[in-house]
Amino acid sequence: MIIGIDAGTSVVKAVAFSDDGENLAVEARRTELYSPRPDQSEQDLEEIVAAVGEVVRAVAERSGGTPDAIGLTGQGDGLWLFDERGYSVRPAISWLDARANPIVEEWMSSGVFEAVFRRNGNIIFPGSHAPLLAALERSEPESLERAATAGYCKDGILQRLTGARATDASDASLPFLDVRTRRYDREILRLCGLERWERLLAPVDPAPGPLRPLSAEGSELTGLPEGTPIHSGPFDLPASAIGSGVDEPGEGLIILGTTLACEVLTDRVGTDGEVGGMTLCALEPDRWLRAMPAMVGTASLDWVLSLIGAEHKDIEEFLEESGPGARSVTALPFFSASGERAPFVAPMARGQLAGLSLGATRADVVSAICESVGYAARHCLEAAGLEGEVAICGGGVESAAWRQILADVLQKPLRIARRPEVGARGAAVAALIASELDFDYAEWTRPEGYVEPRAEMAELYEEGFAYYLDSVEATRELWGRKPRAKTPQ
Repeated sequence: MIIGIDAGTSVVKAVAFSDDGENLAVEARRTELYSPRPDQSEQDLEEIVAAVGEVVRAVAERSGGTPDAIGLTGQGDGLWLFDERGYSVRPAISWLDARANPIVEEWMSSGVFEAVFRRNGNIIFPGSHAPLLAALERSEPESLERAATAGYCKDGILQRLTGARATDASDASLPFLDVRTRRYDREILRLCGLERWERLLAPVDPAPGPLRPLSAEGSELTGLPEGTPIHSGPFDLPASAIGSGVDEPGEGLIILGTTLACEVLTDRVGTDGEVGGMTLCALEPDRWLRAMPAMVGTASLDWVLSLIGAEHKDIEEFLEESGPGARSVTALPFFSASGERAPFVAPMARGQLAGLSLGATRADVVSAICESVGYAARHCLEAAGLEGEVAICGGGVESAAWRQILADVLQKPLRIARRPEVGARGAAVAALIASELDFDYAEWTRPEGYVEPRAEMAELYEEGFAYYLDSVEATRELWGRKPRAKTPQ
């Protein structure tokens, strides 16, 4: 039996899997995002660590056994500052945080932004390490001085479970890693003016990463025996690719979650073309994921549903009522306070609805948002170099009508990843690989089905996608000129 843990942005989950990948037990605990200011988004590591202990205890008890190993994944990016023992020195700053928007704008103007991308294929976005370190250096340097580690969510969990101070190459890829050698690139630190904080960067585990024994503190937290092997796998984007069966270069994955994360497995590092997206080290030393984690997704739809007084259960009815093309209502779904980061970067990107008339309905608005997310997915996958099959997972996949729109926009079959909890499944598979235990990867990742595209929708969505791209390009010019409201103090 293997347990996979996925410490997400709003939910911590654990899944107990049998030796052939069958789900034995699932448990989840919600965690909170806190907003000290409108542009800030923070989390409490203690709350997350406690949730890890609760969900692991629950699935271990319900599955009736002691796991052979535990695989760990979780949310990426943000800035998690720990002391020598893995305890926070300040609240963790989430990847959703927007306090570093001005710094990213400065670096974009000065050329630092592009220079970093040309070195390692990773963009700097406001919720990533470099600008957040720079923001704290300006506003509260005492927090950086007190810290022993500037890490990531699962790094803190790992240290609390095992005592080890370490990170993995996928998390470290953005922004300071030379993704070819998997060593920190001091030139990137110099470009960002952050050389003095190199001491805060944790050692990067070699692929596929070691198994570490559960400590006494970890045993007390989880109820598992000391010495239980723990593997810190890739963060949630690469872990979901593993759990979805994406294992050949050119294959892609759509994670239709809070954000729209699209990624394509590749055997080369490319730093040419438009600056955008991420190049993440995969579990294998000669593989990378060209990731386009757009800031659109179910959060965009959640906002619209709340605005019109509707619920998720209404989505299928709305999409059927409006129909393909949303009766000419169109949308740009950029509603995140941090703007957009893939496949292009625009910290001031904002959402838009167009084509409205007195005859437009709530259903048309919902349909337009769902279609715009589909167009964003195609934009991301094409920019990432998609050539093969596409798998799909995430909470948005529960809507059959929405996933049909995605298949129609892409005009490709979508392979529905085996559930539950694809990220936790990927973490469990990574632990199996690291432990060198025999297992059937194809069986662990067999799809639950396929969504076939409707050929009769090809022309409609081809025209819709072209209009979407034109709208994005036209509006990007306006984002840079639009007057900004003063941020409340």
